[in-house]
Amino acid sequence: MGGAPVVGLTTYREVAAWGVWNARADLLPTEYAASVEAAGGVPLLLPPVASPGAAARVVSRIDALVVSGGADVDPDRYGARPHARTAGWRPDRDSWELALLDAADEAGLPVLGICRGMQLMAVHAGGSLDQHTPDLVGHETHSPGGDAYGSIDVATETGSRLAALVGASVEVSCHHHQSVASHPGFTAVARAADGTVEAMEAAGDRWRLAVQWHPETRVEIGLMAGLVAAAREHAATGGR
Repeated sequence: MGGAPVVGLTTYREVAAWGVWNARADLLPTEYAASVEAAGGVPLLLPPVASPGAAARVVSRIDALVVSGGADVDPDRYGARPHARTAGWRPDRDSWELALLDAADEAGLPVLGICRGMQLMAVHAGGSLDQHTPDLVGHETHSPGGDAYGSIDVATETGSRLAALVGASVEVSCHHHQSVASHPGFTAVARAADGTVEAMEAAGDRWRLAVQWHPETRVEIGLMAGLVAAAREHAATGGR
């Protein structure tokens, strides 16, 4: 693929079954890597690493970062007590991804957050989360349960980077019971009909965007194409 930019994708660390094995594994749904490849990038999976300095070393070798979906963020990270429905947070993953975001800021790396990734980016910026969105909106459409995705329409903000990539409105697949309550340094650029913030982006030349939905499940080429283009520019200008 020649000079195709390398896009790092954070991963789950879970017990998984394949073949004759049932063991802890570092994994990510294939759609993430497939969507990066379809947009012209080279995907690189980034499992949690505890070693000091590892995040900076990784960021120096990639051209963009995707903070992927997954479990709830530890409420202690934003000074809250756990809601009864908040569960399963992964301290190792929280620490790793926050360190990656620190290093990405230092390097000026393009970043895309997806679902949990958007929530973690808000927390990294000093924001907070609503821990159970159905309490606020009165329905379960954002996460119907099990392995099903909700299908919702979101309206994007005119003039935003997101709107340029996906249009004025878009139907998306979502699977989240939490959502972003506050997001210092970011502007809300998409909302669902019930008012839930569905995307945010940072002002300025650096590409930092996050969506609450799962674009990889529909291979939404607009978002990944935008990230890969930003990654290519980052690499070309010596950002690495």
